Amino acid sequence: VTFYEAGQKMTIKTDAATVGEALSRAKIKLAETDLVDPAREEKINANNYHVNIYRSRPVLVVDNMIKKYLMSASYDKKTIVKEAGLSVYDGDEISLELGADTLAEAGLVDTYRIKRRGGSTITVEEDLPYSEKTEPDSSLTAGQQKVKQAGELGKKSTTYQIKFKDGKEAERIKMSETIIKKPVDRITVVGAKIGEFTANPDKATCESWIRAAGVPESDVASAYWIIQKESNCRYNATNKSSGAYGIPQSLPGTKMASAGSDWQTNPVTQIKWMSKYVNRYGGWAGAVEFWKKHHWY
Repeated sequence: VTFYEAGQKMTIKTDAATVGEALSRAKIKLAETDLVDPAREEKINANNYHVNIYRSRPVLVVDNMIKKYLMSASYDKKTIVKEAGLSVYDGDEISLELGADTLAEAGLVDTYRIKRRGGSTITVEEDLPYSEKTEPDSSLTAGQQKVKQAGELGKKSTTYQIKFKDGKEAERIKMSETIIKKPVDRITVVGAKIGEFTANPDKATCESWIRAAGVPESDVASAYWIIQKESNCRYNATNKSSGAYGIPQSLPGTKMASAGSDWQTNPVTQIKWMSKYVNRYGGWAGAVEFWKKHHWY
């Protein structure tokens, strides 16, 4: 991991999982108002990872009679005004006075002065979250995971009509929305390379197969519950009396061929078939409720 700060750089070797953990191991101290890009909670997902550090400094925001003193690592005028808890309406002007001797106790500080133009609309940029997706990978051993594609936040610009009451903002009405940048999905590949199991797969391995099969996160717990009841998550589980086969205990097992030609050995393929099967009960949660009453599904 290489850290960049004010034209200087430092590189360390580390197995830290997140940016924050890497900063701690590098013994780099940060104030709460300092800015780190990528953010401290971001996962380190590359061998050569770069982190930029921006130190905060004192600034003053002046809005007529309102004065807000704060620490900011940003140099964007609108961002600093928003950090001060003030709104910037369309048409407003923000001027920068470098090193203005405005506050005696603060000394020389950069002052951002807002000149209101009577605007009644406001345009804001907002983040768009990225989706988490998983894909099976037969080259990885079952239970292994690897980030194939890092997720990236998107951006949208939204314009609101502002309604004022007694000179204060009372309501925002959305007028328009424009996508500036679409989010990029985070893709994690999950091992699907199968060998003969001498014991039941552990919970983490089974849940990784469930997610790789495309089961929504909200249904993972229900899917895991019914899979444990049926087969203990063994792809080669066989009912000797009925002939039911696999994780779903499909009868006959050949039904699962509709989900893939590797239905006999691939747990992800079997769970994909099972996902369609449980739709007859309205989904995974419905299948669980049916199983609890009848002890089969």
